Amino acid sequence: MDAPNPSARDLRSRLRRPGDALPETSIGSVPILWNNVDVEELRLGTSAATIIDEIARLGYDGTQFGLGFPEGEELRTVLAARGLRLAEVYAALPATADGLANDALAIGRERLRLLHDGGGDVLCVALDGSAGREERAGRANQPGTPLLSDAAWQGLATVLHTLADETIQAGHRLAFHPHAATFVETPDEVDRLVSETDGARVGICLDVGHYLVGGGDPVEALRRLGARVTHVHLKDVDPAVLADLRSGVLTGFGRTVKARIFTELGVGALDLLGCLRVLADRGYTGWLMVEQDSSWSPPSEAAAIGRRVLAFALAVVGSEPAGR
Repeated sequence: MDAPNPSARDLRSRLRRPGDALPETSIGSVPILWNNVDVEELRLGTSAATIIDEIARLGYDGTQFGLGFPEGEELRTVLAARGLRLAEVYAALPATADGLANDALAIGRERLRLLHDGGGDVLCVALDGSAGREERAGRANQPGTPLLSDAAWQGLATVLHTLADETIQAGHRLAFHPHAATFVETPDEVDRLVSETDGARVGICLDVGHYLVGGGDPVEALRRLGARVTHVHLKDVDPAVLADLRSGVLTGFGRTVKARIFTELGVGALDLLGCLRVLADRGYTGWLMVEQDSSWSPPSEAAAIGRRVLAFALAVVGSEPAGR
């Protein structure tokens, strides 16, 4: 890979101006926009080199580990040449209503290895999509939805604590990501996850888009969970597609992703300014990861929109009087 034009680094400074809210945060991109991990037909075949170059060119500070990315020292070198950091590695742990699969901890440990070898910051852990919950995505609070048993909750907490301890020992942080179509989707399930785990070890990655799909209010959740939220995915939701999902016109999370339920920041149902105000009020300093699972536009256009809308929103919140 050739090093990018130095203007890419200059753009980062122009997108973070004096007076903006959340000056200590870093802003990352999630490469699922180019190559979707979950829906094979939405993998565009874009090379890792192109994706990383685009993330740098568009003014981001870092990236999630993506499909086909190099590992270890090669990844460190490639990112450093572009002024980027490895923000996170995502780990999806398979589960049923009876609990985690036998290989869940091994999967988490392998993702931790990728994070550590790549010099990354956050191990972002979620449950993988599961039969029974895939069909109930966006409607998981309705009767008849399969739920984790009490024993499964206890087993999940045990694995998360084990993985968190190993992550901390390796010099990184772990954050759990509630996710649509999994057994931790609804606000009640998020609260149960919080109550079952040690906040000093297991942070929460609040993906505001998934929380919205799961029936929650992201602004209220950020306010209520406070410092327990240590990592944030910023994702907007198309209200028309969400309405179709909740009414049953659309069923299945994969189908809704293909219908582009997640849209560019600023044009959906998310109260982006409200989310940023809560984070600013508590002095949040973690990553803000701009994420969009799929787009009707070319991926780089969508990623550019997300970065610039976020820049505008941070300027707006930063200009508001204290105690607004």
